Amino acid sequence: MEAATGIVASLAPATPGARTANEVALIGDGPALGMHLEEADIAAGRIGFDDVLAHGEQLFTAKFNRFDGQGRPAATGTGVLRDPEGQPVFLRTSGPDANACSGCHNDPFIGGAGEVVANVFVLAQALEPVTESVSPDFSNERNTLGMQGSGAIEMLAREMSGQLHAARLHALARAQATGLPVRTGLLANGISFGALTARPDGSLDTSEVAGVDADLVVRPFHQKGAVVSLREFSNNAMNHHHGMQSVERFGTARTGSDDHDADGIPDELSVGDITALTLYQAALATPGQVFPDAFEARRAVLQGERSFDAIGCSGCHVPAMTLRSRLFTEPNPFNPPGNLRPEDVDRGHAFDLTRQGELPRLEATRGGGAVVRAYTDLKRHDLCDDDIRHYCNERVKQAGIATELFLTRKLWDVGNSAPYGHRGDLTTLTDAILAHGGEARAVREAYRALPPGQQAAVVEFLKSLQMLPPGTRSLVVDSRYRPLNKDALAQALGP
Repeated sequence: MEAATGIVASLAPATPGARTANEVALIGDGPALGMHLEEADIAAGRIGFDDVLAHGEQLFTAKFNRFDGQGRPAATGTGVLRDPEGQPVFLRTSGPDANACSGCHNDPFIGGAGEVVANVFVLAQALEPVTESVSPDFSNERNTLGMQGSGAIEMLAREMSGQLHAARLHALARAQATGLPVRTGLLANGISFGALTARPDGSLDTSEVAGVDADLVVRPFHQKGAVVSLREFSNNAMNHHHGMQSVERFGTARTGSDDHDADGIPDELSVGDITALTLYQAALATPGQVFPDAFEARRAVLQGERSFDAIGCSGCHVPAMTLRSRLFTEPNPFNPPGNLRPEDVDRGHAFDLTRQGELPRLEATRGGGAVVRAYTDLKRHDLCDDDIRHYCNERVKQAGIATELFLTRKLWDVGNSAPYGHRGDLTTLTDAILAHGGEARAVREAYRALPPGQQAAVVEFLKSLQMLPPGTRSLVVDSRYRPLNKDALAQALGP
């Protein structure tokens, strides 16, 4: 990553020797992680931003072993205690199922997506006894998504949650002032999440809320929209996939033990470790657009982009939304218990998503904001009807969310994150489009009604939306990752 400048809050310039203060030389077998970071040291500026990100990258790529605390013999993937005898060190279904985060998030590079071989079986980690079955009766099979742009996505969800909560507070105030029920529409960044009715007694009717939980917190992670932050995601995944338990989730203050999973290793991941892992993922590069070399292919990309909008794909796959603030701040105020929250720390962390972290980065806007071209509305939708039910294979509810509902897939990396669908069982973009039913049925039929050449152009446009190699200098590039001026290109190519 580029050297950080203009760091804000507690992420200070590097202090010589800060990272090596707690390192110990190891000879022979030993932990993959040579040191841990303390949250107080990060907050006090004793560890610089680049060093925090470097430690986060090490956590993401480390192949944990038993000296680190890999495995969780006395705990399930959700932390529920169990008999440690005979529990598997690795198990593809119930987990632990990976040595490293990068074991699954690696395509086309570290932090990317995963092929079918990297699929996970969500909710099987909670089962005791463990299951070796991949049947949908026991878990939900999911393909691994790319993590590029995750910091922007988390902040966009936070701002949208704030707008929804403001609408709720305004309706409650009006109801109490007038003594009458007040029904209000729920809009966030131009996206409708239905409506709610506030009553004078302070209660709410949330029966008309759509695409988000009744608490109006937009949860942008997991394909169901079930996780609120990168920090929650990391705490969950470290225990589920690796059997690495964090202090903030499983330490003495919450469980009464410093070795909750009884593997002989206390305090496996510090609060500072999880902060570093969170900031590393938040600072990963932003996906962009790669134009092919051939003249006709470039024209097809531009024509396909126009058709994508004209037939209604952009109604849910919203091409761009604007962040009011370009800062990523940590911790997230919407974090659930077991994850660090702002009230738990004297000083949080922040960095500028348009100036710091991996290149390429978000585009800054006037007034301190940024543009997020993620092609999503961060809303849950039902893509199933009586005839088309490909996306309705799941039988086990996750976080109380109806099995038919899925978060609108971010398309900004769709060009190099194949396969497609929540299970990764669709091998072409055309297959993924034609699997849309339910709320997207009319758009699917509009796509089918296009002439074959225009259908191919839509696919060519989607193929151009890609994760870009770290260090790429522009969000719009040619096949050799050299910057392109899209407006000038469109003018030169013509209609």
